[in-house]
Amino acid sequence: MLTLDEIQLPIKEHLKRFEKTFKASMQSSAPLLDRITRYIIKQKGKQMRPMFVFFSAGVSGGITESTYHGASLVELLHTASLVHDDVVDNANERRGFFSINALWKNKVAVLVGDFLLSKGLLLSVKHNEYDLLRLASEAVEQMSEGELLQIEKARHLDIQESIYYDIIRKKTASLIASCCAIGASSAGADSDTVEKLRLFGEKVGIAFQIKDDLFDFGLDDVGKPVGNDIKEKKMTLPLIYALSIVDKGQKRKIISLVKNHNEDSQKVAEVINFVKINGGLDYATEQMMKYQQEAFDILETIPNGGEYKKGLEQLVRYTTERKK
Repeated sequence: MLTLDEIQLPIKEHLKRFEKTFKASMQSSAPLLDRITRYIIKQKGKQMRPMFVFFSAGVSGGITESTYHGASLVELLHTASLVHDDVVDNANERRGFFSINALWKNKVAVLVGDFLLSKGLLLSVKHNEYDLLRLASEAVEQMSEGELLQIEKARHLDIQESIYYDIIRKKTASLIASCCAIGASSAGADSDTVEKLRLFGEKVGIAFQIKDDLFDFGLDDVGKPVGNDIKEKKMTLPLIYALSIVDKGQKRKIISLVKNHNEDSQKVAEVINFVKINGGLDYATEQMMKYQQEAFDILETIPNGGEYKKGLEQLVRYTTERKK
């Protein structure tokens, strides 16, 4: 499998320039904010979302000045959502660093998230890029709805596969979908191409989330605690499928374990084993590959694209083959 560094070669120089744009977009005259944003920049992730923006612009007509603004907008909104997520989840770590709330407490973390969100919105307004602003705002709306839907459904622990897809389409896939749509829009593509790439990104985002679900069952050593989703009472696709094919008695027993014994490592291991025995991992893998293929099918309908199209293909493969 190609590494992200290898995949991003066609847009390497664009990403370098983007980093400077992104850094500049976070600057503040408030010393505390400036200190915190510098700390955030140190925690640079994989940059997959900006990669989707630049590659999508490349296949849709070419990378423009607007593409840099679009990539910064997406990354500002994404970073804001992570800062807020850590407060909601009471998480003390993010990418091996202390979270903002762990170092500066919840009140500061919430305000920093708000600041980043407003910076993203202002960046679009400043450059009159209202289409990009609309696409990004729709993603934030969907992400919030998806998170709240998941919290609501976690109380019952008996959700249908259709509800699971509704949650992850909103919570995870909407942001990757907006990256691809924003990239296309920044290149001046027509509305059909923008929608095509938005749908492409949505399919990739769903496959990406299913891969994350599979990690929770210990398929790879990713540094993520095995069974973490079970401990947090999250109903993921492998578990939903396994519960759907057993009798009511067994289903009740497993749901009871997740609901009442999710802190007991032996009981969590029992749930993991139940999912493996009942084909949950195989089924989830099949579904992940189905969404990957649907993404490829959409990409095939886009003419030309050259190295940018190849980059998107490689990025899609990376989402399902990655080890973390």
